[in-house]
Amino acid sequence: MTFSLNSIIIKPENGVEINNAIILLHGYGGDGKDISMLSLNWKRHMPNTVFICPNGHETCPINPSGYQWFDLTKEDPDYILDQSIKAENKIKQFIEEIKKEFNLTHNQICLSGFSQGSMMSLNVGLTAKENFACIVGFSGKIIDQNNLKNRIKNSTNVLLIHGDIDKVVPSTYLLEAKDFLIRNNVKVQTLLIKNCDHHIPIEASSTALNYILKKF
Repeated sequence: MTFSLNSIIIKPENGVEINNAIILLHGYGGDGKDISMLSLNWKRHMPNTVFICPNGHETCPINPSGYQWFDLTKEDPDYILDQSIKAENKIKQFIEEIKKEFNLTHNQICLSGFSQGSMMSLNVGLTAKENFACIVGFSGKIIDQNNLKNRIKNSTNVLLIHGDIDKVVPSTYLLEAKDFLIRNNVKVQTLLIKNCDHHIPIEASSTALNYILKKF
């Protein structure tokens, strides 16, 4: 099947049955290949899992060799929200394609992402009609709390991980997201990593892996 988003797909080795999927959404200016690096360690512990790493639907103007989920060249919150909802719909369509191709349900899928991909994972994951297995966000935030509050349709469990010296997406957004999720009856766990900037260190990857294993 040809998917609506160009993707790197890492299937189980030797034709092993697929029981779960992890969809990894890259950050601003990145691509599916970047974020697929997470699967190198994870797949050894999840032999029945397919890893799906799509490129954003738009080329990034700041890095033309990379992609974006929504444009950040305008500092207009309404514009950013509008663009992110367009991306949300693209990703939701993509998820339906994944479910059909691999014969999976929402609760067999983990949504995860880094930075802008983390933001999209939260929006897509919490506005779906059914719970996902879990949502794992690295170095992200909630794009618009008022908007998301009115659209939450499920209570998928969430893990948020952030570096405490992140200058790109400051770690205060982790605390704001945690507070928002608790107030909206979403079970959330968080990890703030010391002396970590805007990237995914081994501690973050390992913590996320252990969390996902419990949900699968």
